[in-house]
Formats: sequence, structure tokens, C-alpha cells
Amino acid sequence: MADRYVLILAGGRGTRFWPLSRRNLPKQCLSIDGGPTLIQQTVRRLAPDFGPDEVLILTGPDMVVPIRAQLPELPPENILVEPSGRNTLPCAIWGLAEVRRRGGKAMAVLPSDHHIADTVGFRSLLHDAFAAAGPRSLVTLGIRPSRAETGFGWIEPSATGRTVGHSWVRPVHRFVEKPPHATANAMLAAGHFLWNAGMFVWQLDAFEAALLAFGLIERDHLAELGPDTLHRLWPRLPATSIDYGVMERAAEDPSFEVLTLPADIGWSDLGSWPALAEVLPAESWGVGPAGAVVAVRSSENIVHAPGRLVALLGVDGLITVDTGDVLLIARREDAQDVRELLAALESRGLSRYT
Repeated sequence: MADRYVLILAGGRGTRFWPLSRRNLPKQCLSIDGGPTLIQQTVRRLAPDFGPDEVLILTGPDMVVPIRAQLPELPPENILVEPSGRNTLPCAIWGLAEVRRRGGKAMAVLPSDHHIADTVGFRSLLHDAFAAAGPRSLVTLGIRPSRAETGFGWIEPSATGRTVGHSWVRPVHRFVEKPPHATANAMLAAGHFLWNAGMFVWQLDAFEAALLAFGLIERDHLAELGPDTLHRLWPRLPATSIDYGVMERAAEDPSFEVLTLPADIGWSDLGSWPALAEVLPAESWGVGPAGAVVAVRSSENIVHAPGRLVALLGVDGLITVDTGDVLLIARREDAQDVRELLAALESRGLSRYT
């Protein structure tokens, strides 16, 4: 696959996994199950289809050291450092310029911090996605939903499709961004909607054509974009997501084709502490790593306290995370609000804990 590359986006902080995920050791650099870290898993599941030279990591300046330490097999020049956080579309644009500079013809854009249980199935889907990507088509992987999730974007595929390799590829009718609960329930009941997992594949020419068609970048700026011009051109790139900037607009533009491949690959975005229940073995008291857990009349708890004895008495649905310098105790239903704690820490001059 010498003309195909993978760009892994590793600039996010994973704030909803605080206090384990911190500014200088974000979620993608953590081990959730005691094995390889999430970013190590992301790179390793690409082998043997993509070698170290064909994998690019894009991250922020405060994350370069841990990422390089965890991925010594990658050439140093394959770790791309964004000058500042500007959402995912500028990262994809820089990836386009870099892959083209290296002689590539197509690329996949993947998150760095997701869990995928079926690595063989994932590689098969990725192979078929590259095969489906045409000169005016943009491809995304869609996850078959298991619940009425309001924190994800959803995809409504068209009723018709075609077989590519081992996959059933369908045009995207529309994207639905983070719907209210009633809408999510209706889409789950409909049975054909998918979750948008933020995994994309396209030919470079197709992505460039979309950027130019939607006025997201000038052709001259794209041609100039490189390591020596990045700091000058980066602020001119649109600070928006791939979904908003390109995919949703392309789905409404008849001159482009947006396609999706339904995926059953044991996927979780590990977006917050309760997601541990999706990837770790369940116990009677709940789930999570600890030195030992003694529980009485307790259930559905999330615990992360390696090396600690955790005693649970008459508690249900609690999150308990002990990192040595921080102890987090929260209700499971409040897991998505951890960012409020980070804001409170910043306001009180305690940013060293973030």
C-alpha cells in the first residue's frame, strides 16, 4: 500500500477521562486494560497493511514526548506537531498536503483513542473503504448502534448500496449531529441508522476537490502548506471539524458522493468513565481495575485504583478514580460533566492537576 497512508489524530486531551487523562499524558497515551496504550493499539491494528513509514501521527506540542516514547517504531518525521488546536479539519488538510508531498494517492483519517475489539474485521473494512473511495467520493465507517446515544453524530444511509470486497457500501442520505434523546430513540428503533465514529477514507484528489468547492482553502495555500510554512498558514485554515466542514456539505452536494460502510467491530470511543463497562469484564459490584475490591450491597460502580484496596458499602452507580494526587468521586450520570471540574480547577489556580 505504498500510495496509501493513515493519519492518526492524537491532539485531543480526553478530558472526560480526568483525572487519569492529563494535559501532558492524555487518554490516547493511557492503558485502559493493562496492556498497550490506546495509541499503541491504534498503530498496531494497522499492521501488516501499513508499515511505520505509512503512518502519520498528528498531535500537539505538549504531547510529542510521550507519543514518541510510546511509538519508537515510527520515523521521527512522521510525528506531525500542530502549532495550536483548531479542530480536526485543519489536521486533515495538513495531512493531505503531507501525504501528497510523500507521493501518496489516498489516505485514511483515524482517531487515536478508540477501542476496537475485532482488529481483523477493522482491517478488512479499511481495505474495502479504500477500494470504494473514488475521484469524487468520501467514505466514512459507520458503527451499528447499541443504544440511543445523544453524544454521537448519527448517519442515515440510503436504502440502496453496492458490494465492495466483503462490505456493503451505501450512500449517505444525511448526517444527524448529537440528537436529543427522543430523536436518538427513534433512530435506534428505525434500525438502519449508524453512529459516526470519525473514521474517514478518501483519495487525495477527492478531498482536495471538496475543500476547494466549499471554499475551505485556496489552492495556492494548499500547495504552499508544509513544515516551513505551517506557522504562517495554520491560522488561515478553517477551525472546524471534518464533519461540519466537509462531510455534511458533501452529502448535500450532488457533485460528490458520500459513502458509509456499516461496521460491527467491537467499537467504543471510550468517551467517559462509564465506557469501561463496554471493554472490561464485569464484576458483581461494577467494573474497573483496582488492587482489590471488597463490595457489600453495591453494584454498577466504576473503579480505577490500581494498587489500592477499594471497599464499597451500599453504593450503586458511583465513579471512583484514585491517581495518587487526585481522588475523583462522582455519580455515573454526571460522567459527561467532568469538564466542569477542570474549569473549577483552572479558576482556583489548580491547573497543575489538569
